[in-house]
Amino acid sequence: MKYDFHTTKERSRIMGRIKGKDTKIELKLRKALWHIGIRYRKNYRRIPGSPDIALTKYRIALFCDSDFWHGHDWPHRKERIHSNLDYWIPKIERNIERDREIDDQLVELGWLPLHFWEHRINRDLSGCIDEVLSYLPGGFRANNQQ
Repeated sequence: MKYDFHTTKERSRIMGRIKGKDTKIELKLRKALWHIGIRYRKNYRRIPGSPDIALTKYRIALFCDSDFWHGHDWPHRKERIHSNLDYWIPKIERNIERDREIDDQLVELGWLPLHFWEHRINRDLSGCIDEVLSYLPGGFRANNQQ
């Protein structure tokens, strides 16, 4: 069994510093999109879920999902949680459920929700950009694609 080597107070301080907006992965994806000429709104509150990046012209909502908070590989990851199980497991499972609900609402409103995992943004940013471009109309040409 693994133990948390931080006191409750230290752990609370650490968890309290986790950002909800302008995270490293959001900045990375946003800068790459801006660099190729794709303009967007950030944390767009006019639609459900306040997507991290909203391509309003194309009605595409982009979410940059943290591997932990949004439950990447959840069946395996939840087995590795050893402290405060009664809190973390329901919390992450509710986040997963909420993501699905928001996606359904966006689709109903005519938006396309796209989710990019933290590890994918960090390892394959160009693949993420290519995926976004694949949903844009054929006439869109990125600044650096002549």
